[in-house]
Amino acid sequence: MPLVSILPQLKRAQQCHYALPLFDTVDMYSTDAMFAALEEKKAPAMIAIYAGALDRPNARAFAAYIRARAEEATVPVSLMLDHGGSFEHCMQAISLGFTDVMYDGSKLPFAENVANTRAVVRAAHAIGLAVEAELGHVGFGSEYQEFGAQRKGFTNPDDVERFVAETGVDILAVAIGTAHGLYAGEPQLDLDLLREIRARVDIPLSLHGGSGCSDQQFRDAITAGIAKVNVATDLFVTTARRLTEAARAEDMHYFAFGKIAVDSFIERCGHYLDVFGATGNG
Repeated sequence: MPLVSILPQLKRAQQCHYALPLFDTVDMYSTDAMFAALEEKKAPAMIAIYAGALDRPNARAFAAYIRARAEEATVPVSLMLDHGGSFEHCMQAISLGFTDVMYDGSKLPFAENVANTRAVVRAAHAIGLAVEAELGHVGFGSEYQEFGAQRKGFTNPDDVERFVAETGVDILAVAIGTAHGLYAGEPQLDLDLLREIRARVDIPLSLHGGSGCSDQQFRDAITAGIAKVNVATDLFVTTARRLTEAARAEDMHYFAFGKIAVDSFIERCGHYLDVFGATGNG
């Protein structure tokens, strides 16, 4: 089936208390594996391209490849822009055939984040796309002890209702103790804060920085109100480790690397689909 906006599937996940993953892809191997995992698990999901990749010469061709792969899929799949840093980034993604976008104005003052998000929402909604925004700021795992572990950047629940009402955003990424990349220390999630945010608004909530959380932390976050979980670092770190180990074999050849990479991504993506409860919901 063609690519779709994931919003109806996210609303269903929210209502039925499971979550859908967003998997970031960077090449054909990771893309092919993600589609294979979704087919195997009969699950919907978002396949995403990070905003920085839009500046690469192959951005248009890569987006077209994902669209072509989606034509063969039997489950709902969205091509989503991950962390668009500007209105222009989001419009570029839309022009390339993305079916949902994230605008990330989380480092900006509240009023500027609202204004920019509202502009993206207006343009995206006009053609049927959903928009995710971030309130609070999810930092990096490398600075976790000085940032997330100190509760810096956490979403202020008192701002949530106003932000959603003034922007019309469809999905809200919240900062409750996760971080992007590998953690310096162990992630500590504030589930009480998440429950309070969930009580303030009725749109799907998104958890960024999924890599490094335990399966139980994911389950607890989903129970507390998360309907979307972003995963990237674990997929790439695990696959890199398996490729490095395979490269030590004397009889290793180039074509074997592709299969190892695909198999690794299928296994890890499938794991998350099962943990999040997305399996069988396509």
